[in-house]
Amino acid sequence: MGKGGASIPDEEWERFLREAEAGTSGAPEEPSARARMVTERLRKASGSPQGWRTYQPARRRPRAGWYVVGVLVVVALLVVAVAPGRLVAWFGDGGGDSTPLAAESERPSGPPAQGSDQLPTINEPFRGSPANQWGNGSEGIHLPEARATGWMNQEQVAQALNRTQDFLTASNLDPGALRGERPSKAIALINPHQRDVQDYLAAAFRTPGRDSDPLLLFSRFAPAKARLVGNVVKTRGRITYREGERGALEVTADVTYVYPAQRATTGSDEVARTIVRREIVMSWDDPSKVVTEPGTFSLVSYKADTTNGGCDNSTGYFILEFRAERAVTGPREARAVDPYDRSTSMDTRMRESREGECGTATRS
Repeated sequence: MGKGGASIPDEEWERFLREAEAGTSGAPEEPSARARMVTERLRKASGSPQGWRTYQPARRRPRAGWYVVGVLVVVALLVVAVAPGRLVAWFGDGGGDSTPLAAESERPSGPPAQGSDQLPTINEPFRGSPANQWGNGSEGIHLPEARATGWMNQEQVAQALNRTQDFLTASNLDPGALRGERPSKAIALINPHQRDVQDYLAAAFRTPGRDSDPLLLFSRFAPAKARLVGNVVKTRGRITYREGERGALEVTADVTYVYPAQRATTGSDEVARTIVRREIVMSWDDPSKVVTEPGTFSLVSYKADTTNGGCDNSTGYFILEFRAERAVTGPREARAVDPYDRSTSMDTRMRESREGECGTATRS
């Protein structure tokens, strides 16, 4: 459970929702949703062969979604070696210092310092990375204090915030889900009356593809290809909320996850990192106005930005590249992207990218 306030027992939560629905004169509306989360086919960028720490992904065009704002997906998969330098830092050095940072309660004013160029190891999988100072698992996700908002009182908001954090844990931190198992606990928190969403989820785990990609919401690694190093995923991010449509509690989670992994086969101790920043907006709806189930939310929108997860990847799993799999080539011209920079919004990051352009990550 999170730190946002007192927790309400499930039976009390359900009782309140039943009473709220019974006390209204009109029938609640079923949340609307368009049939599919559709994204354009990735357009591969042309050019010279890539350097051993260079990824060249294409960007998926955002498509208008269902329910509210839409489904916006951008996948940027990139890593290039650069000489360490000094960048404006909002929070500390990201190199060898492992002193934990204070929680991110608001957007930072700049990216973390460049830090060292040390490579990760089995014993120190976050070495040379700003994530070395980030929180472990859900500890790195700031949960705000609860206050009465929309149709919910303070205790109900606290319950919804805690369950939001439960979803983030079940979808991006749960060991079974990361090993490629179906994230049943996470799916159970999504409003089952969003029929189109449920159809998408069913297809995503039955026949993953460009139009039904589970990686849009869940982090997954193919156990035959890679396995996580240790039992720690580093995170940094925050949860915010406001009153949404029809008096709902609209919650936004903006979190970056750093996964260290190695090949599943024996004989290699090289560690690579996959970095995923996700922004998920969810609506905890008033059951007197929207058809829902106790303790579930409706998806509003989500965006994802991934480094070293596989270019033009429709397998349903992250696909890492390691140093030995890349040929050493000269540098190429491309828009630089810092996967650890949380000072810009996801919308801004997508607007800055040109359609079909491959960026170059300044670090991994």
